Amino acid sequence: MEFVKNPKAIEDKSMEIIYDYVKDLGLTEDEIRVVSRTIHASGDVEYAKLVRMSPNAVQHGIDALNNGAHIYTDVEMVRTGISKPALVLHNSEVHCLIKDEGVAKLAKELGVTRSIAAMRTFGKQLEGQIVAIGNAPTALYEVLRLALEEGVKPALIIGIPVGFVGAAESKEYLTEVSPVPYITVEGNKGGSPIAASVCNALLYTGVKRNDMLQVEGKESK
Repeated sequence: MEFVKNPKAIEDKSMEIIYDYVKDLGLTEDEIRVVSRTIHASGDVEYAKLVRMSPNAVQHGIDALNNGAHIYTDVEMVRTGISKPALVLHNSEVHCLIKDEGVAKLAKELGVTRSIAAMRTFGKQLEGQIVAIGNAPTALYEVLRLALEEGVKPALIIGIPVGFVGAAESKEYLTEVSPVPYITVEGNKGGSPIAASVCNALLYTGVKRNDMLQVEGKESK
């Protein structure tokens, strides 16, 4: 059976196919990369119509990462999906406290989800950083509370929780009240792979493929 075996060739061909679905959306080149990555990660071209971005949100995210911003996320699945070589080239790290014992204790004491407790524990650390929510609507609500009530303002909120309980509502609330730039997905769709794909789209901008391979200890082919 004949099929493409080179990973880079597969990705290039995928992006070539995806481009037909995003080329007429009136987006900048960097915004097209973000939307294309969500389609690539999901295999679902409907994302072309569902991704929502505040004005210049993508550029805000790129600038923050270029200036050494870190990424703070709600679940380990998002952290796992973000490119480690690209993070290294940006001198960036991904932080997640969902498994932290102190966070679990705080959540129990307050009677809230671990995701809320994790974001509340991050607190002022989120100022000027990237927040990527891929699972928990409650985490997104807490980040917005921190921004609105305590003045803790990330450089960018990537708010893409998934599911049927609170996910769509939390994302709609994000678009209505967020005092900072945001990238989200309308409706119930989303999830950790999509949130990670947006992070990767931002990280890959301006990063050379050969540099990433060198970080991984590989040679360009």
